[in-house]
Amino acid sequence: MRIASKLLFLLIIINITAYASPEEDLELFRDHFQNRFPGTEFSDFNNGVYSIDPASREQWESIEDFPPYEINIEQGEELFNMPFKNGNTYANCFENAGIGIRQNYPFFDENRNEVVTLELAINECRKKNGEKPYSYYKGGPMADISAYMAYTSRGKKFNLQIPNNDKALEAYEYGKKLYFTKVGQLNFSCADCHVYQTGTKLRADIPSPGIGHATHFPAYRSVAGRLVTLHERFAGCLNRVRAKPFKAQQEEYRNLEYFITYMSNGLEINGPGSRK
Repeated sequence: MRIASKLLFLLIIINITAYASPEEDLELFRDHFQNRFPGTEFSDFNNGVYSIDPASREQWESIEDFPPYEINIEQGEELFNMPFKNGNTYANCFENAGIGIRQNYPFFDENRNEVVTLELAINECRKKNGEKPYSYYKGGPMADISAYMAYTSRGKKFNLQIPNNDKALEAYEYGKKLYFTKVGQLNFSCADCHVYQTGTKLRADIPSPGIGHATHFPAYRSVAGRLVTLHERFAGCLNRVRAKPFKAQQEEYRNLEYFITYMSNGLEINGPGSRK
């Protein structure tokens, strides 16, 4: 490993305990991946492992010719436009009638002092209109609606802003801490796979770079044969390292999503995506 990469690793570790602003974190995160993968254009990091592994990319591009999530987008559009019992639709709950807004989530709601994700907002819209909330797991209507909303936002870039608010900074720092903290019987962190080991073989897989993870969810995962939401993927990772997952949309996951989305600033939405 080159000396520059080792220094970047050290700086990232130091930032866990020493205060650094989100802007400084973002610059460090970007520099790390651009130095580690100099042949990858920054704009291509929204393609996950396919931005760094030519063999995997070729297979992925052939799958994307006939994407397995097309039917989910269609189902999501139908559900999105289907009136609730009171006559309203999701369009009544979101700015711009819910079209082309995926890049605005998650955000920190200063009135509620918490992070609001797109999936949380979808269920809050349902409850506000007298409907039962959807499950956050096993794909289904939640993943379909989220996929449709992501699809209408393709090409738009994340530009998440963290308010100058103590609670917002606490949420960001908590998400950052979760990302770098080792957990479970295998003693792994998100960063172990997606910062330190990305680009190398880990069992039979090449872990994707940590930059750009938020851009392509929900993702159709071939191993599951369906769409998987980001929080369900978080739970899957925790299960693999033998750690107890949090509940979907619990504060821990929302703060983690807040952190990794901020680390994806400047990258285009390209969800829903297809992954192994």
